[in-house]
Amino acid sequence: MNEPDPGAAPAEPQPAARRLTPRAIAAYLDQHVVGQEEAKKILSVAVYSHYRKLARGRDAQVELAKSNVLLIGPTGTGKTLLCETLSRALKVPFVTADATSLAQSKFVNEEIEGILRRLIEKADGDVARARRGIVFIDEVDKLKAAEGQPRAASGEAVQHALLKIMEGVPVRLGEGQYMDTTHILFLCGGAFVGLENITARTHAFGFISASDADSQKILDRLNARIKPTDLFEFGLIPEFAGRLPIVATFQPLSREMLVRIMTEPRNSIYNQFREIFRQEGVELVVAPRVFQEISELAIEYKVGARSLRGIFEEMVTPVLYEIPDRSDVRRVEIDSLFSDPRLLAG
Repeated sequence: MNEPDPGAAPAEPQPAARRLTPRAIAAYLDQHVVGQEEAKKILSVAVYSHYRKLARGRDAQVELAKSNVLLIGPTGTGKTLLCETLSRALKVPFVTADATSLAQSKFVNEEIEGILRRLIEKADGDVARARRGIVFIDEVDKLKAAEGQPRAASGEAVQHALLKIMEGVPVRLGEGQYMDTTHILFLCGGAFVGLENITARTHAFGFISASDADSQKILDRLNARIKPTDLFEFGLIPEFAGRLPIVATFQPLSREMLVRIMTEPRNSIYNQFREIFRQEGVELVVAPRVFQEISELAIEYKVGARSLRGIFEEMVTPVLYEIPDRSDVRRVEIDSLFSDPRLLAG
């Protein structure tokens, strides 16, 4: 899979967005992603620092190591969305991969090479631009054995294969084509179910305390920090966890946050369907109560924000079926998820 690059790498363009400050990156994320303020702050600083390192050039006196990021949080809390939005802010190519699929493949190296090929495709064939891209690998927590079972050989093999490209190596993709992964930023994510039990036990020892003059907020953050040893005990090999020095934790979504997700972002579900209705010459008005009802159903489904669109589409589908053939309708009002919408003439 890996061979030395026979030629010197060409000069590579820098992303225009590298001039964005962490605060500006976080502000952009706020327009598209609701909540997860601490995770936004951590990711904003991480990507800013990463691209600033690349901008220093090869003549820098001190070589700075790459810091990939581990995203930990329940399913449907916005990990993938946040990564996609980051790539748009930075104007760099972005691809996602599923660690579970890699573990199920007999040809892990070929699957990883496929990820890099897709990154080049996202860069419109520009290898130099792809070398500055972002790769998000989801469900890395699945690369471990079930509790009480010996560690899965396939999962451990995938961890070993991934840590090589995450650190940075020239990868041969085809005849005469190489891809150096040194400057690619890798973001890994997973729910890590059960990790809270490990941290609850391990953090009970060596708890940091200080005088009343110290900032309690800082102490709370230090005490809540996920340690590398917690990840080792969970099932990640030390070498793999070591390639992910930055950890951002995503919080479960509350009902209030689910309502905000449906209504506040620029591309919120509500705004998308209002635009669809507007193209039909119809105004869509959904009462606040409806979003509360949808959020309550989503909480019951236990998949975070992933179920919101499905519930919303199910609600408006009967109306969208009627509207194209009803030129008299100019306004649709939905007062409850459990009552029929009102179709009003202009």
